[in-house]
Amino acid sequence: MSKKLNLYLNAAQSAKIGIWKLNLKKHTAYWDIVTKNILEVPDDFIPVKGSSNKFYTAGENRDRLEYLVDLAINEGIPFHGKFQITTAKNNIKYVECICQVIFKKGKPRRLLGTFQDITEKQSLLNELQLNIDKFSSIFSSGNDAIFIIDALDNLITQYNPKAVEVSGYNESELIGSPISELFADESKEEAALFLQCHLSKRDHIVKDTYLKTKSGESVAVEIAFGDKFKMSGKTYLAFILKDISKRKSVETYINMISLAISETTETIIIADPMGKAVWANKAYLELTGFSLNEIIGFTPGYLSKGPDTNQNTTELLSKEIRAKKPIKVTILNYKKNKEKYWYDLNITPVFDNQNNILYFIGVGRDVSIRQRKELELNKLLEVTTDQNNKLLNFAHIISHNIRSHTSNLAMVLEVMKDTDDVEEKLSYIDLFKEATDRLSETIEYLNEIITVQRSMDIEKTKICLKDEIEKTKDSLNFIIKKNQITILDTIPDDLTVFVVPEYIESILLNLFTNAIRYKSPDRATTIEINYEVTDQHTIINFKDNGLGIDLEKNGHKIFGMFKTFHGNSDARGIGLFITKNQIEAMKGKIEVESEVGVGSTFKIYLNEN
Repeated sequence: MSKKLNLYLNAAQSAKIGIWKLNLKKHTAYWDIVTKNILEVPDDFIPVKGSSNKFYTAGENRDRLEYLVDLAINEGIPFHGKFQITTAKNNIKYVECICQVIFKKGKPRRLLGTFQDITEKQSLLNELQLNIDKFSSIFSSGNDAIFIIDALDNLITQYNPKAVEVSGYNESELIGSPISELFADESKEEAALFLQCHLSKRDHIVKDTYLKTKSGESVAVEIAFGDKFKMSGKTYLAFILKDISKRKSVETYINMISLAISETTETIIIADPMGKAVWANKAYLELTGFSLNEIIGFTPGYLSKGPDTNQNTTELLSKEIRAKKPIKVTILNYKKNKEKYWYDLNITPVFDNQNNILYFIGVGRDVSIRQRKELELNKLLEVTTDQNNKLLNFAHIISHNIRSHTSNLAMVLEVMKDTDDVEEKLSYIDLFKEATDRLSETIEYLNEIITVQRSMDIEKTKICLKDEIEKTKDSLNFIIKKNQITILDTIPDDLTVFVVPEYIESILLNLFTNAIRYKSPDRATTIEINYEVTDQHTIINFKDNGLGIDLEKNGHKIFGMFKTFHGNSDARGIGLFITKNQIEAMKGKIEVESEVGVGSTFKIYLNEN
């Protein structure tokens, strides 16, 4: 008998089944090495009666064990149960415990049992149960109608509550019915072919069709199939049916709206929350020259931006879009062929019920004609304002200068009238002549100014700048030599400028004579002439090392009429005023850089358009 017991114990140990014993009379306990390993106690651990109880997880689990052990001890009832334990190393395990009762003289004397770790098997069972629960929950409460059909004959074997709601049929009408009977007459053949295709190829294709309810109503549905599965030797298939009647209604409505906005003359473009285009109407595509495929996935502003697009407006648009705010701007855009157009754009963000951004809608129109008219009007207004200012300035000049000369003449005449001495009267003739000469000179200057300011449609032509400079130098040759002026000229022989020949001749003559007239007495006079070329202008730099001008003090009046700054007796203060008017009449401009005691540089911007 002892030999058989040893064989049993060895077999149990090999199968990792623990053996435990409890002597009820002596109150001693025995755990074999497998039991100790399961409970994760040391090999030399000595158990006593009740030692195992603390390992069973407190609560219903431990209470159940203590109840079964009490029945075994007091009434001799064996038990077989599964329990959760916490080992000596705080690891949670599941165990299977079997208890047999050994009697002596009709009374329980010993408890003998096995102890097996079933943690892995129990985890699998728990996971399986969880999946079953999940499947049952999804199957019974899913938003889609689900039918389980026999793959052999296509008969319905099971369904969920949603299937009843969508179809209108009850259990007796659904179970055992062919799945094809659920479809409208015109859709039955198509649904049957779809099912056969899936059964043969296992293609997970989704298809739209129509279901016929018990009441005869035709409902738009989307059908799909799950994978085939086997149970009890039969093959089944999950048939999933989604009610898409609302979606179809929305699609119809959207198609109507799309048709309407596609035909409107207003441009419409829709972008996602990141500002990337997802759709545009025909008017937008015709205006920009892009196709729908060329704009989808791109930021519309990026595609439309060009060299003359206002950077501040672009940045403002980006800022407001990032802030999810509406914005309205007028911006210069570029078509696909790089043609410019002015664009009124109104961007509106669209949000869902949770205030999450869904998309941006941009509605716009081509306002190039309007903008062109506005620019022309603004330009005309600028010209008119400038002409009015010049007219007002001219009126002041006439009022001041003519009145000054006439006053001088009047004074001479008054003196001549008050004397009877003929010789004294004759002595005033020179004064009268001088006053009339000055009046004549002023009228000549004013006439020249009027001529320049009235020349709105002056004709410009291409001339060789080098030749014009040489002609001016030749006309001033005597003065240049007399004053020992050094002229450094780096203008190339082939440089041409688009100007009024008479004006450029006058401009060069004034700049040369000014440089000579206001030369420094402390150093040899040098005049440097060079040039720069930009997209819009040819810039002539005319630099001297003369007396210079205090720009902080006189900069605002340097180009004013009859303004002089150095007290030269031959200065009239008219040359730079006429020069500025001539340059502006040719759509150019003049700037000056100057420092007292160092010299001046005049920069003449000649408009090449």
